[in-house]
This record gives sequence, C-alpha cells and structure tokens, in this order.
Amino acid sequence: MSGTGAVAAVDLGATSGRVMLARVGPGRISMRQVARFANDPLPLWHGDREALHWDLPGLYRHIGRGLAEAARLEPTLLGAGIDSWAVDYGLLRQGALLGLPYHYRDSRSAAGVDAVHAMVGREELYRRNGLQFLPFTTIYQLATEKLSGALEAADEALLIPDLLGYWLTGARVTEHTNASTTGLLGLDGRWDEKVRTRMGLPDLFPDVVEPGTTLGPVLPGVTAAFGLDRTFTMSTVASHDTASAVAAVPMAPDVSAYISCGTWGLVGVELPAPLVSAAGRAANFTNEAGLDGRTRYLRNVMGLWLLSESVRHWQRTDPTVDLSRLLAAAAAAPAPAAVFDVDDPAFLAPGDIPARIADWYRTRELPVPDGPVPMVRAIVESLAAAFATGVRVAAELTGIPLRTIHLVGGGARNRLLCRLLAEHAGVPVLAGPVEATSLGNILVQARTHGLLHGDVDALRAEVSTAFPPQRYEPRTEPVEKAG
Repeated sequence: MSGTGAVAAVDLGATSGRVMLARVGPGRISMRQVARFANDPLPLWHGDREALHWDLPGLYRHIGRGLAEAARLEPTLLGAGIDSWAVDYGLLRQGALLGLPYHYRDSRSAAGVDAVHAMVGREELYRRNGLQFLPFTTIYQLATEKLSGALEAADEALLIPDLLGYWLTGARVTEHTNASTTGLLGLDGRWDEKVRTRMGLPDLFPDVVEPGTTLGPVLPGVTAAFGLDRTFTMSTVASHDTASAVAAVPMAPDVSAYISCGTWGLVGVELPAPLVSAAGRAANFTNEAGLDGRTRYLRNVMGLWLLSESVRHWQRTDPTVDLSRLLAAAAAAPAPAAVFDVDDPAFLAPGDIPARIADWYRTRELPVPDGPVPMVRAIVESLAAAFATGVRVAAELTGIPLRTIHLVGGGARNRLLCRLLAEHAGVPVLAGPVEATSLGNILVQARTHGLLHGDVDALRAEVSTAFPPQRYEPRTEPVEKAG
C-alpha cells in the first residue's frame, strides 16, 4: 500500500481514555480526538473492605462508540489498535469474564508479595525477569488470587488491552510489551515456566505476540451493537502505553533519556538489550520490552497523579479550583524549603494527597507548604527533582552520556515542570509530543498497514518532523522550537 490512510488509536490511561483518528503517510501525520472519557476507579464493597476495580464494560462501551465515530468520519478507516496501562488483567472461564478486573491501586496484593518471595527471592526474580519491584505487579496479584481461591474457577487470563481486543475480534493473545510487565515473562520473551510452576500458578495467559500482529476484523455482533456499517481490522500495537509513548519519542537513544509523564512518570533510557545488574536492582530499574526488540530501561516515579488528585480533593470544597491558574501562580512562588519524596507509599492511594504531603513535611520538622499555590509549587519542584535524579541514575547505570531529556505526555504541557526539570538536571529538556502514546500506537498501525516503513528510528523521524518539541534550557525560559 502507498499514499496515506486512516487508522484509529484507542489509548487508555489510568484516569482517562481517548480514541484518536489519524491520517498517516510518509511525511504526514495528522491526528484528531474523536472521543474522550473518564476512567475512574470503581469502589465496591467486598464484605469487610472497599476494593478498587476497573469499569471494563463501561470502557468497552466508550471504545465502541469512539470507533464508530472514527469510522463515520473516515469511511476508509483501515484499522484500530489498543494500548493501556500495564499489569492488570481479567480472569475468564470458557471465554466469559469472571469479575471486574482489580485496579492496581487496590491494597490486596501485600499477601501476594510475601507469597511470591517465600518461593522466589527478590534477587532471583530480578535475574529472571529484570523487573523493578512494584507491589502491584501481575505476579503478586495472581499470587493473591491464588491465596483467595479465585484462580480455581479461571482457565484463562487476558491483560487489559488484550481483553478488550478479544471482545472486539474474538482473538486471544498476549502482546509482548505488556507481557513484559507481568513478572512472569523471562528476559528471552518467553513465559517463565519455572517461576510459574514454583508458584503453583495455572497456565493462564495465551501465547505472546509482537506489536503489529493482525487480530482480525471487528466481529459482526460488535459492528451491529455500535452502529458500524462495516468492519475493519484490529491489530496489536505496543500495547503497554509507555511502550507506545517511547516509540514516539523523537530521540537519539545513545545520548538521551526520556520521561513519559502522565499519571506516572516513567523515567529511563532505551537499550538494545536488557541490563540486569545488582546496581540496577538496588536502584529499582526495570527492563521492559519496547518496539522492535528494544529494551525500556526505566523506573516508575509518582507522576501527575499528585497534582490531579490534589486538585480533585480541593474541588470537593471549592469547584472553582483550576490547575492552570494554580500552576501560573506557582511559577512565581518561592521554591519549597525542601523537596519531598514523591515515591513515598503514602501517596499511592486516592484521597487527601495535600494532607499526606503536609504530614510528610511535619513529621520531618520541615516547613509545610501552606495553601494550594505553595503545595502545587512543592509538588512540581519535587517531581522535577525526582525526574532529574532518575535520569541521572539511568545514565550512570548504563554509561549513556546524557545530553538531552525528552519529556512526552501530558507533562509536556506543564511549562513549570519542564523548566524546573531542566534546572535540576542541568541539561536541555525537549518537551513533546503531548500525545506520544497515541502517536506510538498510530505509528505501529501505519507500519502494519504499509503506510510507513522502517524501524522504530525511522518512525521517530516522522514524529520529529510532524511534532517538533519545545526546548527548555537550564536556568532559562524556553527558546524556539527545536528542529
């Protein structure tokens, strides 16, 4: 196929989802949003406790309607692909979902962590899968399900984008980039049967496939349910949203670090192969699969969640609270007396984040940011400092000479964050594209359908041309857009 064509990207973040429609060809990427919807945790009572779930049926409905709108606007739509957050999954029996998938912020996994490490120590697990420790990684969630007896009824598990793809096409697969976040995939890209059997876990996940695998046409029942007048092809993309975002970072990997900044900040570098070392494990760096066999060597840092959840809390008593106005005021406010540890576990759960930050300062006998503007300045300053530390450590662990930092995702809109990051890191920050995750999704589809060609570096060159980043120099205001 030559010329241009249209594809749709379903991009699901941890707080919102969107369907983006794009027309793509050599030297051309145009993109518009055709649907956007909230993705809020669904609290349900489980006997004596409140548990957090994902409203997957609601997301499926929004996706179907968004794809129908994309097809209406673009009658020649070639296909669609889905990316989402990692680690979470649905359990099935004979193809039917057994219950709403748990939200990774649910607190149930502590028992699973202990159960896994009683059978496979942290050092051995890191040697086998290369992953940083996160208490909600899939392996810990499944161990918790095993302890509760929930796995006894299941005969299959699908990660979130694969589950949604199954509902749309009937195809059951596990896409590689998301599989690499489960803790059950070896560094060779195959399911680690030794770990699974030692844990006593059943064989639940389907075979691993690469980004760009055709799933098939949208099922006739789906087209009827959502008012589509025809079908189109679904295919896998780099379905872990960070993998899609990194695929669209217009960087030179041998001299650059990246930050995919949304609800989380994913801070790291790209390598040709996994790097498993004691120093990397101690620094909590992970090796996750990227596009075209690349490795995303990174660690999670609490991201814009701290701002969005704080604003949500303030708006409960004052609906006029506006983040953009707070950020403008924070830019003129003095820096906090000290930055706080954004990765403190106290900030993981939803709720009154400002009060928890105040407690962090108070227990250390440090001046507490008093009011929304000083609190926002403290949050942004602390995020910038944590991001700068993350890229510095990544460079030290890998030997990559750090000349630029690429910040993509929603954080690229935050001028204060970009400026402070450049100051804390001491190197230029190139901000954008904002919609990097959707772009990465679109680029893989475009290659699958023959609209673009080449490896991930060739795809990034298309991004650099279409979406030149904004440059922030250390201790200066941003200068003109970078070429």
